[in-house]
Amino acid sequence: MFETTVRVQYFDTDKMMIVHHANYIRFFEIARTEYLRAEGMSYSEMEKEDFIMPVLSVSAEYKEPAVYDEEIVIGCRIAKISHASMEIEYEIRGKENGKFHAKGKSRHGFTNRALKPIPLKKKQPDIYEFLTRLYENEKD
Repeated sequence: MFETTVRVQYFDTDKMMIVHHANYIRFFEIARTEYLRAEGMSYSEMEKEDFIMPVLSVSAEYKEPAVYDEEIVIGCRIAKISHASMEIEYEIRGKENGKFHAKGKSRHGFTNRALKPIPLKKKQPDIYEFLTRLYENEKD
C-alpha cells in the first residue's frame, strides 16, 4: 500500500477543530495523485494522452476524528481493475499515534477528455500496463 503524509490544516477542520467529513475525500485524492506520481506516471501525463479517470463513486467510513495540526498518513492501493474502470481503497491513520481515522473507496472510469468511455487496453496500452502492474504489485 502506497502512503503519503499530510498535516491537517486549519481550513480542513470544523468549529470543533476536527477534520470536516468532506475533507477525507480530498485526502483520498491527494493519496491517489501522489501514488501515481511516485510510481512513475503523473495524472497530468495521462491527461496529455487524452485519458482521464472520472470518479464514478466514492465512499468513506469514519472511525476516530483527525484534528488540526495532526500529521496523518494516507494509504491507498488499487483494489480492482477491469477494461473500463478501477477501484481504489484508502485508509487514514495518525502518523504519531497510529489512530485509525477513516477508510474508503473510489471507483473511476476510463474515458477520453470528452468523457467517452474507452477500452483502456486497446486505446492506451501503456497506461493499461502501468495501472495493471500497480494492481498486480498490490496483490503480492
